[in-house]
Amino acid sequence: MKLKQLEGFLGNLDQFSTPKIELEQYPTGPHIASRMLYTAENSFGDISNKVVADFGCGCGTLGIAAALLDADHVVGIDIDPESLEVASANAEDMEVDMTFVQCDIRNLGFRDKIIDTIVMNPPFGTRKKGADMDFLSVALKVASQAVYSMHKSTTRDHVKMTALRDLNAISAEVLCELRFDVPQLYKFHKKKEVDIAVDLWRFVPRRVS
Repeated sequence: MKLKQLEGFLGNLDQFSTPKIELEQYPTGPHIASRMLYTAENSFGDISNKVVADFGCGCGTLGIAAALLDADHVVGIDIDPESLEVASANAEDMEVDMTFVQCDIRNLGFRDKIIDTIVMNPPFGTRKKGADMDFLSVALKVASQAVYSMHKSTTRDHVKMTALRDLNAISAEVLCELRFDVPQLYKFHKKKEVDIAVDLWRFVPRRVS
């Protein structure tokens, strides 16, 4: 599937109707989502025929992109049941098979490295400091092959140091810097839209022998 085709499919997905600020729910736009998954597949072979999990899946954009790129199986995990309803409907509309799990990522009980690749757009930690690193910590314990994640570019040095020193990563690479469009979703937003510089990371977890 070509990049533009993937972006077009993702542009048809429904997004949050009543986003929850405490969960930092912002839609992952089709432009960023398509590039994240396309890079994971075409540069590293981390999607097709792999078991992929979308952590904090929201409305399912990243997981559905993985399914469209021929992942063997995709699991979408989110704490919010309303988001999972939207994600499930989106998957049905796209005619892709996904499993959805309602769970706080920090309490995830996956064992035995059954997940090959994790894709995620975690909370940036604006409302709850360190929320993005909580997601990354669990992802690097669960994934056997790679973790793709987005973090604010201003935290680049901290993310790299923490991943390599404390979170079980053997490599942490910024693949590119992107502009994440945050629309005016909440009352405290003063502007119609603001774009935030974010890094697209690929982390490789240490394999436990």
